[in-house]
This record gives sequence, C-alpha cells and structure tokens, in this order.
Amino acid sequence: MARSRPDRCPGIVHPWPADDGGLVRIRVPGGRVPLPALRALAAVAEEYGDGRVRVTGRANLQVRAMPLATDGSLAGPALAALEATGLLPSRTHDRVRNVLVSPQTGLAGGRADLRPVLAALDALLLADDAVAALPGRFLFTLDDGRGDLADKHLDLGLVALDGGTAQLRVGEGWGEVVALADAPAALLAVARAFLAARGTGPEAPWHVPELARPLAPAVPPAPGATAATGPLPLGPVAGGRHVGVPDDGLDSTTIAAWTAPTVIVTPWQGVLIPEENR
Repeated sequence: MARSRPDRCPGIVHPWPADDGGLVRIRVPGGRVPLPALRALAAVAEEYGDGRVRVTGRANLQVRAMPLATDGSLAGPALAALEATGLLPSRTHDRVRNVLVSPQTGLAGGRADLRPVLAALDALLLADDAVAALPGRFLFTLDDGRGDLADKHLDLGLVALDGGTAQLRVGEGWGEVVALADAPAALLAVARAFLAARGTGPEAPWHVPELARPLAPAVPPAPGATAATGPLPLGPVAGGRHVGVPDDGLDSTTIAAWTAPTVIVTPWQGVLIPEENR
C-alpha cells in the first residue's frame, strides 16, 4: 500500500482534534492496568473530558473531549493530570508501546507466562530513543500459544511453543525460534531493522508487510505455532471474569466497584478482572 502522509494515530502528547475536542489514546502494553491508575484516569476524564474511559480494539484506552491548546496539543493542565496517573512514562514514546498480549497469560491456560516477556519488551522500547520513531499503528503481538491473537499479527510478535521457546512473527510470515528470555531483544532488533528499511518522509511504510523487501528470510511455522482457539469469550472465563465495555465507555462508578489490584483490557473491547493478584 502506497502512503502519502505520515501516520497521525493519536496518543496523549499527540491528540486527535475531533469535533468534540481532543481525543487521547493511552497505550496500555499487554492491556494490564493497575486499578488505581484506571480510577485516576476516570477522574481525569470527568474533570477534563466527557467523563468516560473507552476501550480500543488494540486493548488501549481512550478519552474524548479533552481541552486543546491553540497549537493542537493537549492543554497543559490536562497533560499533567494524565501524566500523574502513571500511564505516560515517556512523552517521546507516547505512541509506540503498542503491545498486545494474550489476556489470560499467567492466569490460566497457555503454554507460557508472557508477563516477564512483556515487561522486558516494554522496558527496552522505553530505553531506546531510536524506536520512538516507530509509526503509531506499528503493533507487537505476544501470543502465549493458545492462539487468541492468531488474527491480530501484523508487524512483529511471537507465538510461544512451550514454556521456554517461541517463534517470532515478522509481518505476515514467520521468523526464527528463540528462547523466551531472548525474545524481547530479538523483537527490538527487528523493529530497528524495520526503521532502517522504511526510510523517512510521508510515503514511508507504516507496517512490515508494506516494505518493498522482506525483513527476514521466509521460514515455515514451527510445530504448534499455528494454534488458533479464537478470542476470549464473553461471560465466565478461566482466571477471572470478563466484563464487556459499552461503546460509550466506562464511568468512575463502574470502575469503583472493581477490587482486583490489576485489571486487563482485552482486544475484544472488554476488561478481564482476575480472580486474584497472581
């Protein structure tokens, strides 16, 4: 696909100027949100926005109707309030922490607990100045082997093969088999290779499949890499309960009733509330 403009996917530092005010998108790697931070975000939405916290198809959060400065950026007090929630650890990396992870990983099922992989990848992204240039729609997907993200792979990611190894996803194809402990660094290296290959300017590709040449040689999927069990079901699920989020989002009253230390936003526009803090 030929591009003719830079990616303008919204973030916090880069809001989208919608008809009702600034739309801010809060990246939540792996969908994991400390409940105090989510409650603080709801309070920010009530004070500065339309009072609702919405969930996106990439397990991120959005707030609408936020005040904008004359240059189109988020008004200073609103930006400071969002930073105080702890959900914006880096202004420069505002839009690049797009990481989907199997929501139930480490809670129930799956071949491996990918929470350590998620934490390590996020730390590497935040520590690397170069990857701040990744497009705002560039996506990492970490599937713990159950196949719930089988239809989400787009740019880079992995599928766990067992408790210690995974096969990388590179665009629409497959990459090398690596130890899970080495996977975050391997993904970061391929992300840097994408940046080098895409070039600069408004026509630069946003996604790995849009590159003129493949980033890696084509390899077949390893045994077990193509498992596909489908999305998290609505209703009772192993490891917790799944709460659907309406199109108009969550309000502070709904969030106040939850008690889990951490809740997990899912790619199916819902929230998984774990049975316990594990």
